[in-house]
Amino acid sequence: MRKIILLGYMGCGKSTIANRLSKTTTIPFLDLDKVIEEKTNLSINQIFEQHGEIHFRKLEHEIFVELLNSPENLIIGLGGGTPCYANNHELLKGENIRSIYLKASIDTLFERLVVNKDKRPLIANKSEEEMKEFIAKHLFDRSFYYNHAQHKVVVDGKSIDETVNDILEILA
Repeated sequence: MRKIILLGYMGCGKSTIANRLSKTTTIPFLDLDKVIEEKTNLSINQIFEQHGEIHFRKLEHEIFVELLNSPENLIIGLGGGTPCYANNHELLKGENIRSIYLKASIDTLFERLVVNKDKRPLIANKSEEEMKEFIAKHLFDRSFYYNHAQHKVVVDGKSIDETVNDILEILA
């Protein structure tokens, strides 16, 4: 029951990398946010709007623990904020867990996020300058939690395959 946990800021490539890694290793990939949406029959935005962030963070923690305790091998992609709440960063270490922080620079994140910012509620209404500042501040606030991961893989300037290969080396 090995768990591979991918974490990092929105836009770092968690879902893209996890999907490719899943195909390569044949270990199923679960996106924590999608699992939450399926279990509640609500979108993440609807959960925030109807029940508030505290309710969402409690749910997120409970479902994360459930996935970690499930008997099968899994690749788990966390939401960008998951490690920062409910002591989830403490769950990134442990037997049969490999946690990997996909580390991206502010510039890389900005370039990736600016093209589809409408799909990201946190940044949808920000100007490019505000967005860059928001990413920088957020990344600074969250880096303490992200750095609890057992491994770091820098994604700047790398293809999906190069990043997946870096992860496979860690898992070998």
